[in-house]
Amino acid sequence: MSAVIYDTHGFVKKLKAVGFTEEQAEVIAEEQKVLIDEHLATKRDLKELEQSLVIKLGGMLIVAITVLSVLMKIL
Repeated sequence: MSAVIYDTHGFVKKLKAVGFTEEQAEVIAEEQKVLIDEHLATKRDLKELEQSLVIKLGGMLIVAITVLSVLMKIL
């Protein structure tokens, strides 16, 4: 996946401002960073997936048309 910029320091400051301890805020920020890095799809990721699917669909269409034309000649 592509990199996503995530300001953990700013997030920790916000959590501390509303009453979290430094340790709690840091643990939450780190876990959120891991979730973002490992599970969040970016626009680039989605574009790459879309291109891959289009190529695969095109290939399947070519195979299907070829099979149908062969069957039509046989029958």
